[in-house]
Parts: sequence; C-alpha cells; structure tokens
Amino acid sequence: MSIQEYAKKEMSRIKAIFEKLKTSNNPKAKHFHDFASNYYKDGIYFFNNKKFIESFEAFIISWAYIDCGLKLKFFQVPKEQKKWFTA
Repeated sequence: MSIQEYAKKEMSRIKAIFEKLKTSNNPKAKHFHDFASNYYKDGIYFFNNKKFIESFEAFIISWAYIDCGLKLKFFQVPKEQKKWFTA
C-alpha cells in the first residue's frame, strides 16, 4: 500500500469518527475537539496538495487527540468505532 493510500484510508476513518463523535460539556473537551478537528482539516489540506506523508501524520495526530479525549471521558463514539481506539 502506498503512503497516498494509507493517508486516504485514515482520512476516511477520521471523517467517519467526526460524523458520530459526541463531545461532553467539559470546557477542556472543546479544546481537545478543536485540536483534533484542526489536525483533521490540516490532513485534508495536505492530502489535496499531494503531501501524503504530512497528511497521514496529521490524521494520526487527530486520531490520537480523540483517543486521549475518550480516555478522559471528553468524547463518546459508537460501539462499532471503539475497536479503533485504546480507550
């Protein structure tokens, strides 16, 4: 699999997560959501500009913020997506 294919796979996965992600009312949860969202948007920007390594990295960082937010109970994801996280 090429780095472009890996980046595209992660972009699809993160998009699916954001479509169903629920954020708690904790003020810090908004910060985590903003960080994750901004890295996701950066990943799309890099992907569209054929910077696939940077794109992949941005999607992974976005995923890491969501995973950490799940552990801190800032976020909730559907049961079928929990397999993607360590939380």
